[in-house]
Amino acid sequence: MGASRRILILISAMLSVALYFSSILVASTVLPQMQGSFSATPDEVSWTMTFNILATAIAMPMTGWLTARFGRSTVMIWSTGIFTVSTALCGFATSLEEMILWRIAQGAAGAPCVPLAQTILLDTFPPRQHRMVLGVYGMGVVLGPIIGPTIGGYLAEILNWRWAFFLLIPVGVAATLGLSATLPADRGRGPVYLSWIGFILLSVALGGLQLALSRGQRLDWLESMEIRVTLFISVVAFYLFLAHSLTSRRPFLDLRLLLDRNYSLGLALIAIFGMLNFVPMVLLPPLMRIYMGYPDVLVGQVVGARGIGGLLGFFAVIFLSRLDPRVSVGAGFVLQFIAGLWLMRIDLNVTPFELAMNGITQGLSAGIIVVALSLVTFANIPRERMPEATAMFHLLRNIGASLFISICVAEVVRSTGTNYAVLSELISPYNRTLALPWAAGPFDMSSPSSLARLSGEISRQAAMIAHLNAFGLFTAAAAASFPLALLLRNARKPAG
Repeated sequence: MGASRRILILISAMLSVALYFSSILVASTVLPQMQGSFSATPDEVSWTMTFNILATAIAMPMTGWLTARFGRSTVMIWSTGIFTVSTALCGFATSLEEMILWRIAQGAAGAPCVPLAQTILLDTFPPRQHRMVLGVYGMGVVLGPIIGPTIGGYLAEILNWRWAFFLLIPVGVAATLGLSATLPADRGRGPVYLSWIGFILLSVALGGLQLALSRGQRLDWLESMEIRVTLFISVVAFYLFLAHSLTSRRPFLDLRLLLDRNYSLGLALIAIFGMLNFVPMVLLPPLMRIYMGYPDVLVGQVVGARGIGGLLGFFAVIFLSRLDPRVSVGAGFVLQFIAGLWLMRIDLNVTPFELAMNGITQGLSAGIIVVALSLVTFANIPRERMPEATAMFHLLRNIGASLFISICVAEVVRSTGTNYAVLSELISPYNRTLALPWAAGPFDMSSPSSLARLSGEISRQAAMIAHLNAFGLFTAAAAASFPLALLLRNARKPAG
């Protein structure tokens, strides 16, 4: 294979993965506009993010089976093509249900792209060029999420939110055509065994839990028969999945991999990382757009600042690679903890620059954690078990993100109503403090229009307090990860 063809494969694979990650950030940037367009509540519009991540989590473990059945090149090309078509259909969606459907298709189609792209590049280039290839590949993946939300937010501001999705179509077409023209043809091994029982049980367990968390707030949790039945089905399905995995000769996921200490801790840490990585991208855009009044262009720039932090994290890993990976993992989660404390101190007057700097801090920590955690997690995993181990690794990351998004959105919805009720109790003719001229401020207690403006301000403050509560959960999750990082063994000294 000539050098020019290898370079084209590198560019096409880089575009494919950059397209996948850009779609996540672009969708989070235009969430407020989609909410208004579909007349949805914040918890309803968050389903467009939640089910996309859940679909990715369910489909990603099937990458190994799809590759063995149809061939690596075929799966990569079709995944990128279907992802591009789904992105276009997201832009044409006319209802929230339709948008959720195409976002599910997006997540399922894009799931194989991430693990396959890196595998293809490592097999295409000789070992002496692997460091350079992964460096260029990593920079491209990081730059995609910077450019996508920035331009997507600008197009959403001057046109509408649909153009944020249309923006990605030329990139997807270029990636699909590039992969079709450059990847060497290969064939699968024909019919390959897949434990459909384990796959279906895991899908039912994850889907049921996600549905209960998404609808629990509106249906009053365990007071609803629907929530109780859904949780019961989810728990039974997960128990049957565990029983099948422990007793079957060829399970869907081999749980014996969990006997490795670093791998077990790595799965727990990557689940926490997934929780921390996606939640701010779901909570901050609606807060900035609806309650702070930021234009979509500015929201896109603030979200895109995470990509700048990720780029800095990539360069930081180069210098930290000489240290124990446990130090890098711990440092990354400490930065997440600092970012969480920072978010817990903001108010409605926070500047876009401060939010962007916080996003850079989160991106920096993410860039450090991913590389170091991957190194220490798979240090003792045999090479022949690596595909299954990496699939479970990405599965836990996406499950953690999906569940924590639902929990935080439910907390925002619940706490907003509670805070409004408590704050509005203080607005009363019997509150003597309001009789003081400097206490009431610009609000006239005898004017109906002024009272309406005061109600709007109470709603803004109640929502801000609710978001601070969600950021408190974010900070607590970051703090819980640090002790686990200390329990990891040195990757350079295999256990035993």
